[in-house]
Amino acid sequence: MFELAWPWMLLALPVPWLARRWLPPLARQFDAALRVPDVQDFVTVSTATTAAPLHRGVRWLALLAWLLLVVASANPQWLGEPLGVRASGRDLMLVVDLSESMEVKDFVLGDEAVNRLVALKSVAKEFIRRRAGDRIGLVLFGEQAYLNVPLTFDRDTVGRMLDESVIGLAGRSTAIGDAIGLATKRLRAQNAPHKTIILMTDGANTAGHVEPRRAARLAAREGLRIYTIGIGADEMLVRQLFGTIRVNPSTDLDEDTLRDLAAVTGGRYFRARDLQGLREIYAELDRLEPVAREEEHFRPVQTLFIWPLGTALALAGLLAAQRLRLAT
Repeated sequence: MFELAWPWMLLALPVPWLARRWLPPLARQFDAALRVPDVQDFVTVSTATTAAPLHRGVRWLALLAWLLLVVASANPQWLGEPLGVRASGRDLMLVVDLSESMEVKDFVLGDEAVNRLVALKSVAKEFIRRRAGDRIGLVLFGEQAYLNVPLTFDRDTVGRMLDESVIGLAGRSTAIGDAIGLATKRLRAQNAPHKTIILMTDGANTAGHVEPRRAARLAAREGLRIYTIGIGADEMLVRQLFGTIRVNPSTDLDEDTLRDLAAVTGGRYFRARDLQGLREIYAELDRLEPVAREEEHFRPVQTLFIWPLGTALALAGLLAAQRLRLAT
């Protein structure tokens, strides 16, 4: 169906008539008269019969241009048929660690050793694609935290922006408290009944201005739930000059803090030691935070103001060209 988004703009239609009716006419400028001894020496051609129709045509073109301009300002729209969209009423904020320690290659993907961020991306993108109906946002953090993607239903964009993130983009340290604070701030302004933060990190809080437990208490006060995921293997082989040794690459992981962050908000802490474990964690998150199947309806809107506006501008250009031609 067709409708005008701002129909009150049609009140401007009588403005030209009101201006002509109430405003004084512009003062005409006359050139000096040419004095001649006998007017019969000049042959005059009456232009009254041609000027009047021309004047009326210009007037109608100007009125048509004004009408189209007012219609364009009323923002005409075409509303399509109602479409059903499944919405869960759940907001998820993914909080991803990009600190220097995420470069450790202690995960295996397709028989190849990959770093922790690559492994996280491969599983998290599948999780994002499954969350149809959720609004998902993305916070990236290192030494600083910043909002990479605001809450949106566009899961493809969230997945693409996560895939384009690189280690060190936000600094080399780990500001877990600041990241939780930023995610809480963004979720607090929403009216969704379910608000969830999924924090993924492999270290401890070494930067930032907000202590993580304090940030978690603020999140709990706002009704947010935090799920924390500790990433990193328990051991890996490292080649050295005199052979290969086994080391624990996750010595910096502060599991006690991650457990406390989850417990304060009613969430859970997960430990991802390999790629399969990471997949199982996201499957468990799907179970803990199920996608609801409530259907909402909306009408696709196509704006049409460009057509009357373009026609009005074309008519205005035609009138200006006609005026210049007559002037010369």
